[in-house]
Amino acid sequence: MLTPRQLFLRHQAQTSDFPLLLEIERAEGVYMYAPDGRRYLDLISGIGVSNVGHRHPRVIQAIKDQVDKYLHLMVYGELVQAPPAELAEALHQTLPAHLDNVYFTNSGAEAVEGALKLAKRHTGRTELISCHRAYHGSTQGALSVTGSESFKRNYRPLLPDVRHIEYNNFADLGLITERTAAVIIETIQGEAGVRVPTNGYLQALRKRCLLTGTLLILDEIQCGFGRTGTFWAFEQFGIWPDILVCAKGMGGGMPIGAFISSQEIMSGFKTNPVLGHCTTFGGHPVSCAASLATLRVIQEEQLLAGVHEKAARFRRLLRHPAIQAVRGHGLLMAVEFDSYDVLKPIIDRALEHEGILTDWFLFCDNSLRLAPPLIITDAEIDEACAALLRAITHVTGVAA
Repeated sequence: MLTPRQLFLRHQAQTSDFPLLLEIERAEGVYMYAPDGRRYLDLISGIGVSNVGHRHPRVIQAIKDQVDKYLHLMVYGELVQAPPAELAEALHQTLPAHLDNVYFTNSGAEAVEGALKLAKRHTGRTELISCHRAYHGSTQGALSVTGSESFKRNYRPLLPDVRHIEYNNFADLGLITERTAAVIIETIQGEAGVRVPTNGYLQALRKRCLLTGTLLILDEIQCGFGRTGTFWAFEQFGIWPDILVCAKGMGGGMPIGAFISSQEIMSGFKTNPVLGHCTTFGGHPVSCAASLATLRVIQEEQLLAGVHEKAARFRRLLRHPAIQAVRGHGLLMAVEFDSYDVLKPIIDRALEHEGILTDWFLFCDNSLRLAPPLIITDAEIDEACAALLRAITHVTGVAA
């Protein structure tokens, strides 16, 4: 009989020639466990997914309760089901009043696809603008607005009439005109290596979009649901989106995404043609029940309150001659090294010898990703940082 590892390599489609090949039997809190019982501390939350930790008891209970009632019943938007309806209302309560209409999807990329369609439908325009080194997903439309030609060149032609601007470049905002349907931008750039907006940049972008009648789509797939210390990252910059995109951390480990706008804008999908945007599994009741439980955990267990202090603890402890910089906002952080050739052995050493799971960024491969579950404790931060410093010292030969 083949082992799970053999089956994985033989029959499961791969995304690279070098998968981690780490077999996990169970997970709880900030830890994942191999079949032999070895424990791994997860510092990346499944790439920003497990914001409330793995298998949070309230999320698990919500899933079990919903499974006992019903699973999928009908394609999106036809039957009244409590889980998506209640989740939509709870999301609205976290947002500015005009963001009162939620369209549920299965993933972040699918949410981006819907948001792009919605912007073109509402404005009647075709031009889309995004940022260099932005990452919005791998499906055709999402890939079109992803800002790395190396990711796109082998899949062209993609969407036409897409152009890119530099994040934090005020001069480039002039490229937004009355031809532009939407600007899609990460409130905080993730795969570029955690790039935070400079003072006034997002405000100037918001102003330019208003001036030109352009919709502003904020992608908070990585930085939403408490990751930066407020429920939504844009709250900290005095702006608002016309369309908000979220996923990853909203499901507590279950697959779900959403794009959120006003009833006026979202109503464009109802006519000319009817079912202008449709999905079979979007708003799945089990995923929505898990998401609502996740939202309540973040609020009621006051997970936002400790985010900045925990981030400061990481910064204080991660000091080493090989570390060139620590960037970030809340518990979305990047630890910069000289090169990928230095970083990759550190990541491997941390995993294999220290039981610490980390990663790098798609468009910033000299920086180590830190995005632990928001529930991580001070003791676990101390454990993780000590292990990372040992790995860095071993690889570089330089003591901390």
